[in-house]
Order: sequence, then structure tokens, then C-alpha cells
Amino acid sequence: MTGTYDWNPMPHKVEIKCPACGGHCVFKFAEVVKITLKKDVPFFEQSDTFEYSMFKDSCGHKWHGAIYFANLHGGSINAITSLPDGYSPENWSHSKYLTRNHGLGLGAFSCSHCQTRKPYILQWPQDAYYSFSYKGEVLWAFNRESAVDLRDYIASNERKTGKFKWASFLLHIPTVFKKQNARDNIVKQINKVLA
Repeated sequence: MTGTYDWNPMPHKVEIKCPACGGHCVFKFAEVVKITLKKDVPFFEQSDTFEYSMFKDSCGHKWHGAIYFANLHGGSINAITSLPDGYSPENWSHSKYLTRNHGLGLGAFSCSHCQTRKPYILQWPQDAYYSFSYKGEVLWAFNRESAVDLRDYIASNERKTGKFKWASFLLHIPTVFKKQNARDNIVKQINKVLA
């Protein structure tokens, strides 16, 4: 599916199909902080808390980055304890806005079914746990809460987005899914996954 639906700002945490077992799991985006001084690179290269990587910006300039996968450390920045001068654990906190500082699908998943926790590059919307097909098109939701809003919105006769928490997400649903003849099929698929 192309268009504005694909350009919805993504939350920092989404629910996906586990890459290891296919069950329901949680994916959290990693945070990347630029390593400002070359002398700090060895600290991050040798750290058990961070992964070090070389990045390239849109102009082709290379820069050193320290990657923190919160989902591999209990979902918070509490695992970050000692850092070189000039850095604080909050540097790796998620922004209050739905943006990422690296523009990649880089993060980690944790599955409660098979107990797998590992870094992963998100392939959205193919990885979406809440994914529904209709007439060759794919409709998806970020998580259970947005799937419930999606179902209730599709089932509604009024279709007023203002009463939903995920209103901005619902504004971008392609027309094919909002047609009356699609309603029962889509609602039934969503209910099946939610059950």
C-alpha cells in the first residue's frame, strides 16, 4: 500500500510477528547517539550495553554512533550506568515525538512465546502483527489499541475520527477499506486477530 497511509509517524514501540516463531511480540526502535570525540569510540566498541556502528549521513559524511537497544535491557535506559564525560543516559531516551534520530528500522524484538530477544531491522508493514488483506491490498495497525480503534472506525456509520485516540492514523486509511462492501470482511478479520 502506498500513499499517505504508509507515511504515518510510527510509535517507538510496535507489535509484530516474531521473526523466530511467528507469534505476537514487541519491537522497540533503538536510539543512536553520535559519538562526538574519537577518543570515546573504544568505550562504546567494548561496551556490553551499546553497539558501535559507523553511519553515513545524506551527504555521504561518515560518523560514529552508539546504539542502545532498550528492548534488550528491560525497556528502559536504566541499564546505562557509566559513560564517558559529555554523555548522559537520557541521550538514549525516546523522543516525545514519533520520530527517530537514525531514520532506520533498527531496533530489537522480545517475544514472550519463544523467549527470543535480539536486534532486528523492522520491515514495515510486512512485520505488522495486526495486518489484514482485502482485494489484494493490506491494512495494518501499530498495536492492539490502534487495531481496536481501526475496527471501531471501520464498523462505524459516522466515521468521525475525533473520538478516537488514534485519530491521525485513521485519517490515512485508504478508501478501499472504508467502503460498505468491505466493512464486514475487515471487521471480521480484525476481531479474529484481537480474539
